[in-house]
Amino acid sequence: MADLFDTGATPTAPSPRNRPLADRLRPAALDQVIGQAHILGPDGPLGAMLAANSLSSLIFWGPPGVGKTTIARLLADATDLHFVQISAIFTGVPDLKKVFEAARIRAGNGQGTLLFVDEIHRFNKAQQDGFLPHMEDGTILLVGATTENPSFELNAALLSRAQVLVLERLDHDDLERLAGRAEAELGKPLSLTPSARERLIEMADGDGRALLNLVEQVAAWTVDAPLDPQALGARLMRRASKYDKSGEEHYNLISALHKSVRGSDPDAALYWYARMLTGGEDPRFLARRLTRMAVEDIGLADPQAQTVCLHAWETYERLGSPEGELALAQAVIYLALAPKSNAGYVAYKAAMRSARETGSTPPPMHIRNAPTKLMKEQGYGAGYAYDHDAEDAFSGQNYFPDDMPRAEFYAPVERGFERDLKKRLDWFTRQRATREGQT
Repeated sequence: MADLFDTGATPTAPSPRNRPLADRLRPAALDQVIGQAHILGPDGPLGAMLAANSLSSLIFWGPPGVGKTTIARLLADATDLHFVQISAIFTGVPDLKKVFEAARIRAGNGQGTLLFVDEIHRFNKAQQDGFLPHMEDGTILLVGATTENPSFELNAALLSRAQVLVLERLDHDDLERLAGRAEAELGKPLSLTPSARERLIEMADGDGRALLNLVEQVAAWTVDAPLDPQALGARLMRRASKYDKSGEEHYNLISALHKSVRGSDPDAALYWYARMLTGGEDPRFLARRLTRMAVEDIGLADPQAQTVCLHAWETYERLGSPEGELALAQAVIYLALAPKSNAGYVAYKAAMRSARETGSTPPPMHIRNAPTKLMKEQGYGAGYAYDHDAEDAFSGQNYFPDDMPRAEFYAPVERGFERDLKKRLDWFTRQRATREGQT
C-alpha cells in the first residue's frame, strides 16, 4: 500500500535497502502524511475526532495511492486499537466470522479493534449487513476504503453508521514533496532535467504509490547526463488514466462533457471528449450522447445540430477509429458553438405531465375522427374548420379538450432559429385571440 511521507519526516530506524521504496517511506505518525490536510488538519473531521478522543467508524472514499491504508493504520496507532486489515476481494464469510470472533475475544481482554476493509464495496449486501451488529456493540471500529462512490455501492444501513470522508488525489506540490522525501531516502537526486522531473510527476497522475514506483525505476538507471522529457518518455510508459467505463468516473466525465457543451465552451468540451476516448470509452456511446445534447440543449434553436450529430455518427460507423472520431470531435465543436435552447425539452416534459394529469379526457367533437355514418350522426367531426380554406390558412379553432383550459407548453427563446419560431408563435397567438373575439 502507498505510504505518503512529509519531506520533513525522519525514519525511526534504518531500513534494509532491499525493501520497496514505498515500504521504506512508511509514515510513523499522522503528521507525516502528505496530502489530505482537509481531513487530518486540526479543523478537519479526523483531527477533531482525535482531539476529542472520539473516533467513529469511517469510510474512506478516494482514488488509489492517496493514503487510505496508511491513514487507517496510523489511526489505530493513535487510538491504541489493534489493527486488522482484510480485503473484500479475498475474504469470505468464514473469514469474517473468524475476524469478528478474534475481535470479540480481544474486546473481552480490554483491547479494541480497528478493522480496515480494503475495497469494501466488493462485499455484497448480506456481507455488508454482517458488519452492523459488531459495529453497534463496539466489537470493532470499522474503517472501509473504496474507490467507488459509497452512495451507489454501500448499503444505507452501513452508511448510516459510518462517516464518509473523501480523500483527494495528490496535487503537484504533494507529489513534489514526496519525490523529495524519496530522494532523501535514496541518498541522491534523480538524474532528470527540471522539465523531465515535471513530466515524471505528471505521469504519476495524483497517485503517490505510482510516483514512488516511478522514482524507484529512475533511480536504478545509470546515465551519463540528466534525462530530458523525451529520453524519460522513451524509458517509461505513461500510466493509463483512471477511467472505469461503468463506474463513477464515466458519469463524471460525460457530465463534464455535456455541461461544457451546454456552456458553449468548445475547448473544454473537446478536452473532456478526448479524456473519455483516451480512457477507452466507446465512441458510439459518445455519438449517442452528442445527439442527445443536440435534442435537449440546442433543439429548435439550431435544428441542423441534430443532422450534424447523426452524420458524424454515420461517418464514424463507416470510417471506424481513429479517423471517425474526428467527425465526432467536429460535432462536439458545432454543438458547443450552436445557439442553445431547451424550450422544446421543457415543453415536452410539461405536455407529458399534463397528459398524465388529465387522464383519458377526449378530444373536442369537431376534431374527432368520423369514419362511419353512426359517428357522424353522433356529431363526430361536426364544425371542423379546414385550415387551408381559412384566411392565412389558420382557422384559430380550439384543439384542446372542451373542459381543459388552453395550455402553453412551448416558450421559444430569442436565440438562433427559435427567434423566428417565436415570431410565428406570437403571430398565431394574436390571430387566435382575434378570431376568438370575433365569435
